[in-house]
Amino acid sequence: MSSSSGFRFLHLIRPFMAILPEVEKADRTVPFREKVLWTAITLFLFLVCCQIPLYGIKSSNSSDPFYWMRVILASNRGTLMELGIGPIVTSGLVMQLLAGSKIIEVDNSSKEDHKLFQGAQKLFGMLITIGQATAYVFAGLYGDVKTLGTGNAFLIILQLFFAGIVVILLDELLQNGYGLGSGISLFIATNICENIIWSALSPTTYNSGRGTEFEGALIALVHMMVTRTDKVRALKEALYRQNLPNVMNLGATVIVFAVVIYFQGFRVDLPVKQRNQRGRVFSYPIKLFYTSNIPIILQTALVSNLYFLSQLLYNRYPSNIFVSLLGRWETPEGAGRGARPAPVGGFAYYVSPPRSFTEIATDPIHTVAYIAFVLGSCAFFSKTWIEISGQSPKDVAKQLADQNMVLVGHRETTMRSYLERYIPTAAAFGGLCIGALSVTADFMGAIGSGTGILLSVTIIYSYYETWQKETEKGQGFAPGGAARLF
Repeated sequence: MSSSSGFRFLHLIRPFMAILPEVEKADRTVPFREKVLWTAITLFLFLVCCQIPLYGIKSSNSSDPFYWMRVILASNRGTLMELGIGPIVTSGLVMQLLAGSKIIEVDNSSKEDHKLFQGAQKLFGMLITIGQATAYVFAGLYGDVKTLGTGNAFLIILQLFFAGIVVILLDELLQNGYGLGSGISLFIATNICENIIWSALSPTTYNSGRGTEFEGALIALVHMMVTRTDKVRALKEALYRQNLPNVMNLGATVIVFAVVIYFQGFRVDLPVKQRNQRGRVFSYPIKLFYTSNIPIILQTALVSNLYFLSQLLYNRYPSNIFVSLLGRWETPEGAGRGARPAPVGGFAYYVSPPRSFTEIATDPIHTVAYIAFVLGSCAFFSKTWIEISGQSPKDVAKQLADQNMVLVGHRETTMRSYLERYIPTAAAFGGLCIGALSVTADFMGAIGSGTGILLSVTIIYSYYETWQKETEKGQGFAPGGAARLF
């Protein structure tokens, strides 16, 4: 749709802008300590919402369609944070792809377009929240609708809707200059780290037929070594037990953390200086993870929505051939009560990680399909993201020019072609590396999934960079990437 037609999609959002909830951008430079305080308050509110149960729900034995993605989507079943950041991430994914593919026209240089686009993301996120909440209720996740009653069903949807608005506003609060980073990143990292710590130190006990076992891998190791007479067998069981987190899972998690932090240091420093001035030369880093954790977040949002839709449809229409092609779900044999269904066929199966080395050996097609999907989707999302987020060579060249800076040895007219040698390659290859690290972590059995580990490490590292940048403020030009210029 061209601008000459006089009508654009974003114009449809104008009537809603007056009623959309909004956090005004900070009109002053917020001190670092105050940012830390607001970030802590935001995290506290999120954690409180994660513990407040939904009013009106009934106990249900139905499966959890979002179990596989709950840690990454920062959601907690049966609470106000049931949907987590799913709706806001999904709305961002859809709107960015629509803008990137030019289906809707967005002028990134126009402040009005930028505001309307953000409003469209917010409005779409609210609509997705209502849609998912309604689907959850009528799918029977909180009990049979007839048992719940019309009043309770409506009340549950209303609670989830307002909780979704709270998530949107908390994220906007941080992004508009009052806090550090974004709410989405903060909630994801907190949820993943909480899961890892709980898997290592949980005092919850289970009886699996071999005596009492602790859920936490480290506590279980100490308990088994103290109470079992056969120390070698106890050590082997603590290292490799299958039904609960084991020490090898914990070790794999630590290894992946270290590898990702190591890869964070890979970058190419391009020399830049003030135009028409001699003197200090600054470095502009093009990182290997140029788009940070964006590719894996978008890939996670895509897969989580696929899982949700597939399991919902299969529970309703298990004999439909098209539903089966999308995904078939079964509870693993020998699993106890409350076990979760897993994809065993269809598209959902081939984009899910293999659950064991045995499965890798017996079904290599599944393994190859999963690897190809993760690597391809991460590379695609990474390369697409730079074009629609203001991080492309053209955008970076313009940003440098606006700051009266040029690359050393280049004129303003040649900067774009020089940046094109590095940025697209860093974006695509970086996305590929993120996908490969995610797959490797899944195969190694890292706690919280490979995707979760990658997200938590990149988010924590970005917070470290933010802290470092704040402490060195005023000491020169030290951006962390194209998106950090402003």
